[in-house]
Amino acid sequence: MAAAQTLLGPQQLESIRQLGTCRAADAIDLLNVRLRNEGFMDSSIRCLFEHLPPVIGYAVTAQVRTAEPPMSGRTYPDRTDWWNYLLTLPAPRIVVLEDLDRRPGVGSCAGEVHAHIFRALSCSALVTNGAVRDLDAVESIGFGFFAGSVAVSRAYYHMIDFGVPVEVGGLRVRPGDLLLGDRHGVISIPASVAAEIPAAAAKVAALERPVLEVADSPHPSLKDLREAVRQSVQEDIFRR
Repeated sequence: MAAAQTLLGPQQLESIRQLGTCRAADAIDLLNVRLRNEGFMDSSIRCLFEHLPPVIGYAVTAQVRTAEPPMSGRTYPDRTDWWNYLLTLPAPRIVVLEDLDRRPGVGSCAGEVHAHIFRALSCSALVTNGAVRDLDAVESIGFGFFAGSVAVSRAYYHMIDFGVPVEVGGLRVRPGDLLLGDRHGVISIPASVAAEIPAAAAKVAALERPVLEVADSPHPSLKDLREAVRQSVQEDIFRR
């Protein structure tokens, strides 16, 4: 079941996407709606195509295995039924696959064919703690891969379940959660403040600007730098 939330309009989504993960993280910190060490995937999940622009989308979740054959049936062709579920969630979408194996990434859970299918279903990226493959082919179509590793074979890839909460890179992701990803990683956008994030990011930039101006001046003094930082920190505290 998708997470209950008010959907953002295309322009709102684009405004957040253009910020990128670091600016969005700063804005969320300023809004003070969660602990600062929560809400993003850890460094075990890396962006494989760093030159691609940021991606944003609502999470479509599934759990998979690749190390051992399924108990019954065959491999991935048996579970194309999940595409029907995928289309029940709002676009744009980001596929999030949790590899449940004790050693995730024995086989790839997505490659060229999956990337083309997901793109056709209005998905902009795939995120997994497991492995992916066919990097050149996938990169060429502008589809994002965020993964724990790379593998040469699908091995015994098969789907266990879909439409359930998953955990990838230390982040708990529910179906319908809004995710933002770029070369720095993947962050979850809190539904309660999503519409406020662009304005909050602008406030953060305004707080940082005096510090940058002093630091970039021809002969910055320690006194001026300390004062600029002090003013920035003071304003930050008052805005909370």
